[in-house]
Amino acid sequence: MASTTASEQLRTTRSRTTQTHVTQPDPTTPHVHTIEAALAQLAAHCRRMPPVAALGARPLGYDGKTLRLGAPLAANVNDKGCAFGGSLSGLMTLAGWGWITLRLQLEGLDAEVYVADSQVKYLSPMYEDLIAEAMPAAGESWDQFTDTLRRHGKARIAMQARVPIAAGGEAAVFTGRFVAMRPMR
Repeated sequence: MASTTASEQLRTTRSRTTQTHVTQPDPTTPHVHTIEAALAQLAAHCRRMPPVAALGARPLGYDGKTLRLGAPLAANVNDKGCAFGGSLSGLMTLAGWGWITLRLQLEGLDAEVYVADSQVKYLSPMYEDLIAEAMPAAGESWDQFTDTLRRHGKARIAMQARVPIAAGGEAAVFTGRFVAMRPMR
């Protein structure tokens, strides 16, 4: 999938960048009554990973389709005073991973999620706090993913993410594939 397709699809999900609470979930999403608890657990998980804690990454909300993660510019600034490219990439990767992790938790499925491969395009310098928005790539089926995971103990899904700029446009876009596997521990 081309990044412009990911960018265009994510652009249709744009939320206010100042929103920091859990938005009203899509009623077709399973177990929606546990979204706040799942977001709190995701936030705690992020704090336990030193590189993610250093980013200052935190969940901002999940609306049943898109997971939004935020991080302060001050913790992710480069020598030019704008967002560090590695932080943009890391936050978008984390948003894709977090979306899958959150959905698995909401469905009561125990699996470890790993990034398999990814591509990032940097489009514009960013001089504000970072917000990454992630969702499955166009054409991906969550039901097929979970069915494969249940039957084979392993499944793959393509994700897309973006970091919007408040004035319009995007600082970066991401496409990547993630793998979920039954725990190996």
